[in-house]
Amino acid sequence: MSGYAMESATPAEIGIQALPPSDQWSTAPVVPAPVCRFENFLGAERAGTLLSYAISREADFNAGTVLDPLSGQVSHKGRSSLVLPVTSSVFSAHLADCLPLVQEVLGHRAALTQTLTVLTAHGEGGHYGIHTDASRVRDVGTALSAVYYLHREPRGFGGGRLRLYDTLLADGGARPAESYRTIEPEHDTIVFFPAGAFHEVVPSTCPSGHFADYRFTLTTWISGTGPAAAGPDDTFRIWPWLADAAERTRPLADVEHDHDGASPIALPAADPATRLTLPPPRRTS
Repeated sequence: MSGYAMESATPAEIGIQALPPSDQWSTAPVVPAPVCRFENFLGAERAGTLLSYAISREADFNAGTVLDPLSGQVSHKGRSSLVLPVTSSVFSAHLADCLPLVQEVLGHRAALTQTLTVLTAHGEGGHYGIHTDASRVRDVGTALSAVYYLHREPRGFGGGRLRLYDTLLADGGARPAESYRTIEPEHDTIVFFPAGAFHEVVPSTCPSGHFADYRFTLTTWISGTGPAAAGPDDTFRIWPWLADAAERTRPLADVEHDHDGASPIALPAADPATRLTLPPPRRTS
């Protein structure tokens, strides 16, 4: 028994005078962008080899660019990073094997047929402001972005986290919300999310200044040629809303060449022997 006397609760009414005049109900939902993350994506040996390759190509990296959606002009506004366009059949095979599972997790049904990939390096002050990947793909409503992280261990940089912004649905349209999730750039991990999702890379630090201590990624844009297939649960999917929010960041005219010089390559078919699948659900007694 408690030593305190029990008293009956008396309900009190909160009148309008007790609330600020601007305090009103908001019915605009904020929807998080779907995201899928894998650890140990390539394995220690392949990840180490890829990192060594990236470091060895220091002289071949160039300043990363952005594409203005209105003017179509290429600039460095809002971005400080180094890029190197690359292709890799091994990396593409790993992507192909995990994409069926990624699409299942993200609720994605479009056929994906090609990839566009660049190595990036972020050193002291490296960053990439809030943006979408609409300038990288033809149909931002069905394309995926994938970021694979590489770095030396122990880590020689700080910061460099990915912020993936939620989408605010309001006034018959969509726009990036103020809320976001943070993804840590862990070595040999990869994260997938819709290409139409607003995201940014926060500034990094690199005390040594050595290129080998930079934050490296393989950034890939995965796209197809047709719209997503309809399904019974498509009445309120986030993908069309993400595409709507990203539309203002899309170049007005079709871009024939990637502004960082990357070239598309065909995505191979998943290998039935190595394709990733979800484990069966546990049975409850």
